[in-house]
Amino acid sequence: MNRPLRRVLCVDDDADILAVVSLALRTLGGLTVLVAGSGVEALSILKKEKVDLVLLDVMMPGMDGLQTLASIREDPLTAGLPVVLMTARVQLYEQSRPPPGVHAIIAKPFDPVSLASRLQAIWDRVEPG
Repeated sequence: MNRPLRRVLCVDDDADILAVVSLALRTLGGLTVLVAGSGVEALSILKKEKVDLVLLDVMMPGMDGLQTLASIREDPLTAGLPVVLMTARVQLYEQSRPPPGVHAIIAKPFDPVSLASRLQAIWDRVEPG
């Protein structure tokens, strides 16, 4: 039996994206969604809150998604946390493997209706630990 995905942290500097993702995951996926508008805010939330998965925008001002990912991986408390990148520049990753520590990449724009099921499918492939 697959483990249910319950808590997701969505990190994006675009408030509209955060609102759409949050609404879709809560309404259609029944998930608890935490949101962060920056990498710094995401790291602060991760120090206080337990989440199952991080949905992380790549292009953000200041600390971008890859810098945020590196900080997540450096912290022993979050090093094993599944991370899914969101990017409009998915073609950068199509020719090669995703960056180390990334479980999947979701292209922007994405279908909000299928987002919860896509994240659950990714979660199902992650080894419990």
